[in-house]
Formats: sequence, structure tokens, C-alpha cells
Amino acid sequence: MALYDRDYTTTQETGYVQETATVSFMKKTYQLLAASMIAAAAGAYVTMPYAAAVFEYKWFIFGAELLVLFFGLGMSRNKPGLNLAMLFIFTFLTGVSLVPLLATMIGMGNGAVIGNAFLMTSVLFGALSLFAINSKSDYSSWGKPLFITLIVVIIASLVNYFLLQSPLMHIIITAGILLLFSIFTIYDTQNIANGAYDSPVDAAVSLYIDFLNMFTAILQLLGIMGSDE
Repeated sequence: MALYDRDYTTTQETGYVQETATVSFMKKTYQLLAASMIAAAAGAYVTMPYAAAVFEYKWFIFGAELLVLFFGLGMSRNKPGLNLAMLFIFTFLTGVSLVPLLATMIGMGNGAVIGNAFLMTSVLFGALSLFAINSKSDYSSWGKPLFITLIVVIIASLVNYFLLQSPLMHIIITAGILLLFSIFTIYDTQNIANGAYDSPVDAAVSLYIDFLNMFTAILQLLGIMGSDE
């Protein structure tokens, strides 16, 4: 009799409330993602005249990024307002870090490539996000393999940067980064849709990192293909 006594109206209402909450959460996440991109653009714009100084202190800036990412955002996770400030500090710093690459592209006469790279990244990111949201497949088990691959890519990048300095290896690694963070976009988007994040700020950070790495990889690949060397 329990089957016939079940309150289907309550079940439907609960499902509707959960779906509405998910939509609201994702809307806030993508709003924060858009705001993060504006903060990054501001960081790049403000410091572009000081590209030489940014290049000189690039490792210090990168260290500040990691500090904010792993400690600032971590310690402010349950503190509304402060976590938002940390998000924008982090994204502002990433914009500053992009200045040497952007300045190189502009100096080579490939300034238009920057806009093309952003457009291509936006289209790819949007397509991957829609695929993740609408896909019936479960990608939640991809976390560990993706993290291991990320470590391998980081080690390969450092070895090539400091030891090999191979242009061909740089192209291969850059293409690998593009592929890796394309898959990360699917993984992170589905996790957001499934309620794996506690706040829109945490979700926005994950998506922003995916977008940033895809954009940087596409920009470098377009710059290499457009180079006369």
C-alpha cells in the first residue's frame, strides 16, 4: 500500500525546487565567471605599460597567484564577501601574468590574434559546457586521471622550460594543455550542475582556471602559427 500512499505532489515540488536552486546556482556562477574575466582584463590593461617590469617579476606574481588561490580562497571559503574579494584579486593577478604574452603578440604585430583567441576560447568553452550539462554520461570519475595528467603536464612544462627548451615540445605541451582543460571544463561543469560545489565562488574559480588555460594555449598556438620563424 505504501506505493499508492506515496505523495507524488510533494516529490514533484521537491524536484522542482532542487532544479530551480541548481539553475540559480549556475546562473550566479557564470555571472561571477564573467566578472572574473573583466577583473583579469583590468589587470592586463592597467599593467600593460609596465610589461618589462611584469616580466622581470613574473615568478613573484605567479607565487602571489598561488598564494591567493590555495590559501586566500581556501581560508575565505565560508566567508561571503571576503571570498568574493579573493576571487577578484586572483583573477586580477592572472590578468597581470598575461601581460608579457600579450605584449609579445602585440610587439610581433599579431595583436588581432588576441581577440581571435578569446573568441575561439569562448565558443569552445560554451560548446563544452552545453555538452556537459546535457550529457547523460557521468564524468565524476574523471577527477583523479585528470589530476594525474595535470601533474605530468606541469612537470613536462618545467623540464622543457628550464632544460630542453624545445619549440616542438612546447607546441606539443601547449596542445596537450588545451585538450586537458577542455576535458576539465566538461568535468567541472557537470560537477557544478550536480551540486558538487558549496558556493558559486568556488565553482567560478574552477571554470575560470579552465577558461584561462584554454585561452592561453589557443593564443600561443595561434601566435606560433602566425609567426614567420
